[in-house]
Amino acid sequence: MKSIQTLFIIMLMYNLGFSQVYNGDKNDINIILKNAQNFSKYVMASDYDMIGKSYTKDAKIFPSKSKIIEGTESIVKYWELPEDVQIKYHKIEPSEITIVDDTAYDYGYYEGKTKKSNDKEISWKGKYVIVWKKIGDDWKMYLDIWNGI
Repeated sequence: MKSIQTLFIIMLMYNLGFSQVYNGDKNDINIILKNAQNFSKYVMASDYDMIGKSYTKDAKIFPSKSKIIEGTESIVKYWELPEDVQIKYHKIEPSEITIVDDTAYDYGYYEGKTKKSNDKEISWKGKYVIVWKKIGDDWKMYLDIWNGI
């Protein structure tokens, strides 16, 4: 019996350590989660058109160790990779998403792998904050801030 209690406590602590908090309309939360997953797919596929469409027209990104980049064209240019470089893996893992009216904030962790021209793979991870704006029935990234850990 004691081992079952210990196992239960360990499982509970593990789940609490990785819990996610979602505040707001469930349908809107699901759209944001799906859009974040799709963004990762677009990054891995080097689909720059869809990367651009993931952001609002007046979006801004705040890459680590870089100036603020504004507007779709400049944001797409930032994401464009040299021909012999590929993002092999990209994942956004939200810790919290909170929706207030037509704005939402989302923060958490990201991770990925880049394949360089010499076939060497580099793993990376970090933390992020995204501010989403509701455009019609969809949610798009308005502010996208990240840095490595």
